Amino acid sequence: PPGDTAGCTFCHTSPEERCSTCHQRHQFNPAVARKSEQCKTCHWGKDHRDWEAYDISIHGTVYQVNKWDPTQFDMSKKLADADYVGPTCQYCHMRGGHHNVQRLSTVYTSMGMSNADRGAPLWKEKRDTWVSVCDDCHSPRFARENLQAMDEACKDAGLKYTETFKVAENLMLDGMGEPMPKDLAPDWSGQHIRSLKIGAYHEGAKYGGKKGESGEFRMSNCSDIERVCFESVGYWMTYIFKGMAHGSWNDATYCGGSFGMDRWLVKAKAASEQARRFTALEKKAGINWVPSEFWRKGDYLDQLSGMKIVKEFPGKTIFDLCPEPGWLDTH
Repeated sequence: PPGDTAGCTFCHTSPEERCSTCHQRHQFNPAVARKSEQCKTCHWGKDHRDWEAYDISIHGTVYQVNKWDPTQFDMSKKLADADYVGPTCQYCHMRGGHHNVQRLSTVYTSMGMSNADRGAPLWKEKRDTWVSVCDDCHSPRFARENLQAMDEACKDAGLKYTETFKVAENLMLDGMGEPMPKDLAPDWSGQHIRSLKIGAYHEGAKYGGKKGESGEFRMSNCSDIERVCFESVGYWMTYIFKGMAHGSWNDATYCGGSFGMDRWLVKAKAASEQARRFTALEKKAGINWVPSEFWRKGDYLDQLSGMKIVKEFPGKTIFDLCPEPGWLDTH
């Protein structure tokens, strides 16, 4: 619904494709597009915490304190000629003036929320390029040590993420998820498959679908433990990745990050234990719990595509209705 997606659609529609988004309409001054603040309209928030991570890092602090001084930050110069006292977003991500911003993102994999072998040959070129930007001001050794620190932080986060999801997965497989996928309104794709994606795909009917099918992430109308899992990887793991990438170590630990993942793992374990105790007591007392009707109806899901597909195209999903790959990206 529009009210829920205002922040999403504002950035993920035409602003992505307009020069004026960064250069500003009417003014269209390159000096404006070279300032870090120009990025924060879109690049901030719980699940893509770029601005916050940069702003409270040592680099961001240097920029905020000195940005008024043209001898320290001369924005009239092209990025290829820039000689700043500290890096801006643009200096690192658009080095030399190129416009492929993700060229300077290392092992990004869904905003850092995926478990990945960060040392695999696939990533070597990006990692070397990342280090080459840092060594404009630092030694290559310093840059690689910080890259290694980020690797270690992401690896630890991946362990927590996997354990949190496994707790929820085992609860569902034992029939104790409250509610189970079959008890819910369909997700936006028209499926009744478990929404959490361990290893990207599920294996067959025990998850609610066919072999190789995967449910879509739910942020509402799902069990509390599934929402906890979503927040653990979608928010706190992102804090860790973004924080370490931007030199905002406080973000990676205290401000949600690592400490947040610790807390959410405890919440997942506690929710699992409670559900298992309740199930044992209900079984002993002969109680047959039936999920409330509001789960089947959903909070506002009658406004989304899933309900429409179930009613108008029985047995189909939104993916069955796509005429060609990539169609969903533009429709």
